[in-house]
Amino acid sequence: MSDRAILFLFSIVVVIGSLAAAGWLLATGQAGTVDGLFLLLTCLLAAFAFGLYLVFMIRRALEPAPAPAAHTAKAGAAAGAKAPAQSKPAPAAQA
Repeated sequence: MSDRAILFLFSIVVVIGSLAAAGWLLATGQAGTVDGLFLLLTCLLAAFAFGLYLVFMIRRALEPAPAPAAHTAKAGAAAGAKAPAQSKPAPAAQA
């Protein structure tokens, strides 16, 4: 499995977990306290951040692939030519 697939699945798990925790806080009434409110906002922020990443990944996957550059006969002939010899660096001056 590629690293992009693992990141995609991890992002889905985080978004679902964050939304589930936010729903649990609301269902149990803990979101009414100051600590619960901050925890609710943290859960929603994490879900939003990972959701944006998912949208970015999906849009990037739906983009058409760039067309490969066409090779011409000149480019092939120039590539086959012998490359000039590289010059060696000058020796360091001795003190």
